Amino acid sequence: MKILAIESSCDETAAAVVEDGRTVLSSVIATQIEEHKLYGGVVPEIASRRHCENIVGVVKEALIKANVTLPELEAVAVTYAPGLIGALLVGVSFAKGQS
Repeated sequence: MKILAIESSCDETAAAVVEDGRTVLSSVIATQIEEHKLYGGVVPEIASRRHCENIVGVVKEALIKANVTLPELEAVAVTYAPGLIGALLVGVSFAKGQS
């Protein structure tokens, strides 16, 4: 069983493909650390906007690195709490769109 996992709870957009719950076939992370350093911490609105910009590319890269296509996946997992609500909504909405 291959699962696409998506994480967007705070300031990093991440995606991974996992097989049989134990084997990580790929893991891709887009970080926002440098941008948020300018403000002394995570700015929720900026984080949400960056997730919107990054999620498609991060997921595509994770699928390519795992040598998997969307139809080959059996499930999509996504972080839905805790986290910044706007950031979480990006990940959850994207995951729902893949179902």
